[in-house]
Amino acid sequence: MSDDYDVAVIGAGAAGLAAGAALAASGVRFVVLEAADRTGGRAFTDTETFDRPWDLGCHWLHSADHNPFTAIADRLGFAYGSTPTRLVRNLFFDGAWASAPTAGSAAHAVDSAFAAVRAAGLAGRDVAASAVVADAGCWNPLVRHWLALMTASPPEDVSTADFAAYSGTEANWPVLDGYGALVRANGAAVPVTLACPVTDLDWSRPQVRLSTPRGTVTARAAIVCVPVPVIAQGRLAFAPALPPPLAEAFAGLTLGVAEKVAIGFDRDVFGFSERTAVTVCSGGRAPVNFQILAGPQPVAIGHIAGDTAAALVRSGEAAMSDFVLAALSDAFGSEISRHVGRVRATSWARDPWIGGGYSSALPGRAHLRERLLAPLGDRVFFAGEAVARSDFSTCHGAHLSGIAAARACLAAMSRAA
Repeated sequence: MSDDYDVAVIGAGAAGLAAGAALAASGVRFVVLEAADRTGGRAFTDTETFDRPWDLGCHWLHSADHNPFTAIADRLGFAYGSTPTRLVRNLFFDGAWASAPTAGSAAHAVDSAFAAVRAAGLAGRDVAASAVVADAGCWNPLVRHWLALMTASPPEDVSTADFAAYSGTEANWPVLDGYGALVRANGAAVPVTLACPVTDLDWSRPQVRLSTPRGTVTARAAIVCVPVPVIAQGRLAFAPALPPPLAEAFAGLTLGVAEKVAIGFDRDVFGFSERTAVTVCSGGRAPVNFQILAGPQPVAIGHIAGDTAAALVRSGEAAMSDFVLAALSDAFGSEISRHVGRVRATSWARDPWIGGGYSSALPGRAHLRERLLAPLGDRVFFAGEAVARSDFSTCHGAHLSGIAAARACLAAMSRAA
């Protein structure tokens, strides 16, 4: 590997691949270094465990009506759904399938909680989401569950101002062929050096110096596209150390926990003729959301987040699988456990080069996102799903941030020339 470049990109997730593509189009000499043995980061489609693709990470084209990946999917021939979605549907509650009025009551409780959090943020209050959500009675666990799904964090750790700053539309469509596969296909032409983690970034000289297992890489500038815990927890160290305001930003924009458990069955135990969403809020356990992929050998993908997911991750994959299967058994009968085939659980929170789900500002710290938009020493630029004003925590937000960082980097180098 050559060691002297115009730009070094650290990380080959959606942001790093987008930055690499923008740099390639400009003609500068660049390198993309990725710690893992694959590209995509949290955009990861598994095509081997079951007889169909499923996403371990991002899956939904959020704000699909203006998401750049919608046009990319069309160009590359990736299928996606375009049916409007509702938060609460096919609800199994307290031992029975909920009637339409009961499901409507549940949806109203969740919508009201979201509205209260958003209103507080828009009013200039940067406090914990838990401080502004009204008591929803029997729907409190479901409200807490949905707030965690949206932010990867428990309501006590969610900033109302950050929640309100997110700007999205009602068009949230699943990538049926896999969002991770789409991201990788779109970035397939970008050259990436895999299994090459950058452990230290020295920005004390006119050129940045990156320490890797394969030696030192030097470049005129660097674009850092790693998840915030990698920096906050020192797995990518800076010399000199990051200025305190920037270090505070990486500490305050926590990644939270969002995980999935996919369970395959050897026969149709659900009876659905198409992909179906189910929410199980029963048995005294925290709720679980499911996407059930219909067919003769269906797959149920359980979604858990926040403190529930964090506790299960600490207990291990078997505990995660048991928890999710118990929820399914409540709704569809204990006999379905006899037909379980392969199981795969994610563990983003345990991955040393990821560290969690997606970014959410702690209460009182929503303003910290703005700090990540400025370069460090005019030669270190930041990108990723945390580095955005209004479309953070999304794959397309990461993609756009990578393009923006590459453009800013190129402009800075042009000024210095």
